[in-house]
Amino acid sequence: MKGAAAFAASFTSQTARAAELQRADTGARTLQDIARDEAVWRPIAAQYDVTPDMVNFENGYWGVMAKPVLDAFIRNTAKVNRDNSWYARRSYFSDIEPIHARLADFLGAGRDEVVFTRNATEALQVLIDGYTRLNRGDAVMYCDLDYDSIQTAMDTKARRADASVVRITIPEPVTHDGLIETYRDALIAHPNVRLLLLTHISHRTGLMIPVREIVDMARGYGVDCIVDAAHSWGQTDFRIEDLGADFVGFNLHKWIGAPIGAGLIYIRRNRLEHIAPDMSEKPDGVGMIHHRIHTGTTNFATFLTLGDALDFHECVGPAHKAARVAYLRDLWAEEMRSDDRIEILTPADRRLHAAITSFRFRGVTSVDGNKAIVKALVDKHRIFTVHRGGAARGACVRVTPTLYNTPDQCVRLVQALRALLADLP
Repeated sequence: MKGAAAFAASFTSQTARAAELQRADTGARTLQDIARDEAVWRPIAAQYDVTPDMVNFENGYWGVMAKPVLDAFIRNTAKVNRDNSWYARRSYFSDIEPIHARLADFLGAGRDEVVFTRNATEALQVLIDGYTRLNRGDAVMYCDLDYDSIQTAMDTKARRADASVVRITIPEPVTHDGLIETYRDALIAHPNVRLLLLTHISHRTGLMIPVREIVDMARGYGVDCIVDAAHSWGQTDFRIEDLGADFVGFNLHKWIGAPIGAGLIYIRRNRLEHIAPDMSEKPDGVGMIHHRIHTGTTNFATFLTLGDALDFHECVGPAHKAARVAYLRDLWAEEMRSDDRIEILTPADRRLHAAITSFRFRGVTSVDGNKAIVKALVDKHRIFTVHRGGAARGACVRVTPTLYNTPDQCVRLVQALRALLADLP
């Protein structure tokens, strides 16, 4: 297992120098100063092999692997394919254990508190389906910005337990304190709520909620929280205690930059009994966290490459990465905010956004209307985004910059949006 310093040596000398620049003069330069320094970010962006045919601002789906990570994935795929079951049955688990331990340590979790999944959706389904404290007459709660399939999982869990469902709407616009009050008011109004779903960063609008404050508040009302951190780990810089939650689902192939097909479940050690074992497992008593999921055969090469993805992530620097993508977001979102013809759905408050931010042309609330905006950005300006539906006040267009995007591309997006707005009747 290569450490971050050794891994940096495998980059081009320019990229290694960029990492050094990030760490230099930390007393004199803020994270925001470093985020704006193109001498730092050009060589890092060069580590991503992306098509020149389109400006891709749709990076919330999954994250492109950096070149060193892709190289490692190809090597691992070839190794697994060559050695086949001889390797899988004899050596794989001894190879994957230190990677598992390192990810747990990086998250700040106990090694007995995390287990791999294939994605965050699978992780959250395991937590919701396995939750053992929901009884007849209780209720589950979620909001309009939560992920569609996980809303459905909460509905299914409630139906099977003969419990009810409370759906709340996040106000637009919203403030940090207003978010907390929205959840407090809903919990007071529905004292039978037992289980609350919280999405750290919404896939719809990019809203980042104050998870720790809401989890602590909900605990005071006797409510357990399951946190969807699919988009937040790697897009922002935090450790598990910063969330305060007992049950969390993570992705590794979005913002950590791993190959597709890797996620993580976190269950606090003293809460393991409240998530039932998978139906395919036969543990003695409570069992271990790995008894909570039984995926069958997974992509061995994907998991073997997680250490390389973490190497690259750490070499860039989690805090620097978070500052950079937020800076790129601000270049277009805050520039457009003063235009009355457009709604920027994520607040300017840095506590409430990271990279992802959605917009809506004022009055254009239908899915078809927002699909048309996405199409126009592609056809007229060669800029790729994605529409999102499901927010209570209407559909929107999501913009997600990442490390290979540039300030010039953000300026290009502003120009494209202004051109489209100028064509409106």
